[in-house]
Amino acid sequence: TELPLEEIETMEGWEGADINKAKIVLADEATTLLHGRDCLKAIHDTIDSMFKGGKSAAASTEGLNRIFVSDEEASEGIKFIDLFVKLELANSKKEARRLIQGGGAKVGDEKIVDENAELNKDRFGGANEVTLRAGKKRA
Repeated sequence: TELPLEEIETMEGWEGADINKAKIVLADEATTLLHGRDCLKAIHDTIDSMFKGGKSAAASTEGLNRIFVSDEEASEGIKFIDLFVKLELANSKKEARRLIQGGGAKVGDEKIVDENAELNKDRFGGANEVTLRAGKKRA
């Protein structure tokens, strides 16, 4: 990273809740190296709205991975398993199935219980996007 050594040495001594602050600093630095500092605000806004404030999944999704579904695909339905793999929330269909079976897969705030379930127009409820979640902190 581009952090001064003194700052890194200071973080080495952190304990308890401060360890999470160090993780945030290091994640921001890694993100900056990979994507540039400009994208950090959108990422932090997304994290704050989705995970810290307990707000609805629709609050701010700007920093999330996206895929676009055509009207035809939405009418026919697309298996959630395939969407989890396309969004890189699961590495394989098998992993996506295990996620659903373990109760860790959600569309919005609703748990996906059927591994053969599909995303279709009914799930959008008039909105133009939905958020898929894998576990507590991945969306």
